[in-house]
Amino acid sequence: MRKDGFTVCVNNYVECLRREGRYATAHVYENALRSFTVFCGTSCVSFKQITRENLKRYSNYLLACRLKLNTISTYMRMLRCIYNKGVDTHQAPYVHRLFRDVFTGVDTRQKKAIPVNELHTLLYKDPQSEKLRRTQAIANLLFLFSGMPFVDLAHLEKSNLEGNILKYNRSKTGTPMSVEILESASGIVSRLRNFHSSVLPEYPDFLFYILSGKNKRDGEAAYKEYQSTLRCFNNSLKSLAKKLHIHSAVTSYTFRHSWATTAKYRGVPIEMISESLGHKSIKTTQIYLKGFDLNERTKVNKLNYSYVKNCKGIV
Repeated sequence: MRKDGFTVCVNNYVECLRREGRYATAHVYENALRSFTVFCGTSCVSFKQITRENLKRYSNYLLACRLKLNTISTYMRMLRCIYNKGVDTHQAPYVHRLFRDVFTGVDTRQKKAIPVNELHTLLYKDPQSEKLRRTQAIANLLFLFSGMPFVDLAHLEKSNLEGNILKYNRSKTGTPMSVEILESASGIVSRLRNFHSSVLPEYPDFLFYILSGKNKRDGEAAYKEYQSTLRCFNNSLKSLAKKLHIHSAVTSYTFRHSWATTAKYRGVPIEMISESLGHKSIKTTQIYLKGFDLNERTKVNKLNYSYVKNCKGIV
């Protein structure tokens, strides 16, 4: 069992992911390895360091660093995947339920939807800045396109637009999607539309000028450009929220979660919300949905009481 077996195994897997074009997944594994390496205080981690006690200490270390539970879960699942590969290649001994004491699930308490009054302000109040108006326009499209994630909006190509219908596949799952462009969105679409055309077929011809289109599809350079663009957009959203005195945390995913929760409050069936978001499982949709507040539950309670009290001979 080599001293640097775990680190080598991670790096080999990362290279495999890169060859497959799975740059985002490779990036997460690199982050997990970097974090665990810092925790271990060594440049190379061995499989011997993957113990139940060490994992528990690492979990507490991540909590002390104020990482969210879902981030901690991601890192732990990355470590578990590499550990399992080590077991398969006989580099690591099998330990039954080695990861039993650390969180590897999904924390459903982390809701990203914001109150409707803040959402209204964020989408419609003039921020008095051209740069922030553009950020606000993109945020509006994320909401108006049925909670479309930023990655899908940024990668829409002109060929995805047929009349006033957007037809595309979800970047994350490949799920085919269709969204009608509402009249309220048509002006924003015209404003953000990319009027330059790509010359070579291997280069994308983006619908909106969010990404440059100067990098080949699915290449690592394209992935890095997207990550940089996403960071800039999230930073601009923070500036927009600060300018408009929004107290809730705002990211690109705020509008997806807020769209889902708004639909829930309007009585839309969860099956329709799930399909509109492109989820393969309703369980995923339920993670998005913010619970009803006390006032909403009190209204329902009063309606139920009134219905039963005033019921006369209904069978």
